[in-house]
Amino acid sequence: MSKTKSRIRETTLRYRHSLGQHFLYDEDILAALVREAEITEADDVLEIGPGCGSLTAPLCDAAGQVLAVELDERLIPLLRGFLAEKKNLTLVQGDIMRQDLAALTEPLRKPFAVVANIPYYITTPLILRLLDPGLAFSRLALMVQKEVADKILSSPGEEGWGPLAIRCRYLCEPRLAMDVPAACFTPPPKVDSAFVVLTRREEPAVRVRSEEMFFRVAGAAFALRRKTMLNNLCATFRADREQALAWMAQAGLEEKVRGEKLTLEQLGALADVIAGEGEGET
Repeated sequence: MSKTKSRIRETTLRYRHSLGQHFLYDEDILAALVREAEITEADDVLEIGPGCGSLTAPLCDAAGQVLAVELDERLIPLLRGFLAEKKNLTLVQGDIMRQDLAALTEPLRKPFAVVANIPYYITTPLILRLLDPGLAFSRLALMVQKEVADKILSSPGEEGWGPLAIRCRYLCEPRLAMDVPAACFTPPPKVDSAFVVLTRREEPAVRVRSEEMFFRVAGAAFALRRKTMLNNLCATFRADREQALAWMAQAGLEEKVRGEKLTLEQLGALADVIAGEGEGET
């Protein structure tokens, strides 16, 4: 049994399922996660959800500085005791979904890395917050449900291709670092997990006139599943059929193409057409 797990057992703490608490104690897996995240002394790290600190300790050993944000106030004394020797650690108690991320990470060297064992109930909302183009991160190393990992890693035409995958691939190059079975966690969740690493691109995957319009068009592509992009454009932009057909023709898209088949480049071309019309260009 790991030292961290023994510390938990020696306390009266109970795991809070409402907070999605599923902790990893296997030291070999924890070391592998730090390696896969490619953390070095040159990196400052934002860790989200340190839990009992089992991953925080090797992160501190590898990184320059670690800023760890933990929601469960009961774990703060345990973390302070367990990690007292880690002089490069700053511990913050709070809800990461309510934090001003730019202000929170201001003390970290830029760009910083993010490492997180994300509670299942905030997985997608948190990833979307982290993918804010204004947040100065170098990569996101995230433990997520296997189903979410499959979506992040999906390509056009695949079942998981959708707004989350588009946002991830627009700003980052995602890869599967390792699968982590449910049995590796205490208590074990009902589903398996995966550790994914999203390395930020030097430039977004496609250049567009307006990121706002690009993501609006990307959202429109999946507004009505199994409908054509033409129908989705009409519904989202309240455009008549002739107008939507004209946009698609200018973007080089076939009339009957479905939104889930479109690549980033095709979505970008369509968004540029619509944005250009709004700017008064032909």
